[in-house]
Amino acid sequence: MTSAPLAARLDGLLFFPVTAYAPDGSVDLDVYRTHVRRGIEAGAAAVFACCGTGEFHALTPEEFRDCVAAAVEVAAGRVPVVAGAGYGTALATRYARIAEEAGADGLLAMPPYLVVAGQEGLLRHYRELAAATSLDMIVYQRDNAVFAPSTVVELARTDRIVGFKDGLGDLDRMQRIISAVRTEVPEGLLYFNGLPTAELTGLAYRGIGVHLYSSAVFCFAPEIALAFHKALNSGDDVTANRLVDVFYRPLVELRNEGAGYAVSLVKAGVRMRGLDVGGVRPPLHEPDDAHVARLARLIDDGYALLAEN
Repeated sequence: MTSAPLAARLDGLLFFPVTAYAPDGSVDLDVYRTHVRRGIEAGAAAVFACCGTGEFHALTPEEFRDCVAAAVEVAAGRVPVVAGAGYGTALATRYARIAEEAGADGLLAMPPYLVVAGQEGLLRHYRELAAATSLDMIVYQRDNAVFAPSTVVELARTDRIVGFKDGLGDLDRMQRIISAVRTEVPEGLLYFNGLPTAELTGLAYRGIGVHLYSSAVFCFAPEIALAFHKALNSGDDVTANRLVDVFYRPLVELRNEGAGYAVSLVKAGVRMRGLDVGGVRPPLHEPDDAHVARLARLIDDGYALLAEN
């Protein structure tokens, strides 16, 4: 690991690799290493291992350790490796410590399992998780982990909590969170757009000052993802909007036609591009053949658009 703080290293397109499975269903670490290596060589600024796209929910602690260690090995300090950690407080802290032992540079704190907690309980959960290791941590707002601005202020005051990732999509809430933290905690937080296919809402999030985002598209079409990222951050809204119209909006519409497609459709895309990462584990399921065919056409359309420029 590098001695530079995690927050200082998260500047660019964030890569959330899928987890590769062999035909017998076991984790295929060789293919996983290839996937991570290709992403870094394509220009990823960070690797977020075993998070949502990486099926954190489906991995045993031993598989999780092996995948995080493999990502750290491949990254070799070139980019930071951030690992997922979730479930209830006891298990989340266990995964966090495993990630630290495996050499991760930071943690993405996934929502607690099942229960809908109040703000006091959420704050206690994330503070205990942050205290469990020496790793900097990003808190992920989505599903049953939804925060009031005042709670995020307290998170920002907590040692080792350096970022806040939004997977809820409530821009009014996010603007109030950013304003409250800016007012109360001058050092602030890093903010991330964590919606599935975050590029679709990239222009809107940029408007409230959120520039970092996770890109699932980078897994299977890195050139398209990088072209959008460059356009978004250089103010080339013409190119960004063309990519939205031709590629990202139709992709999101396709993704919304199947439960779990935010993961299974991405894995289909990776396979389509020549790397056999296997399917998804239950309870997720594979996209049907017609949807995979539509994905192939969308990828072709996206690359054709890049060729025009």
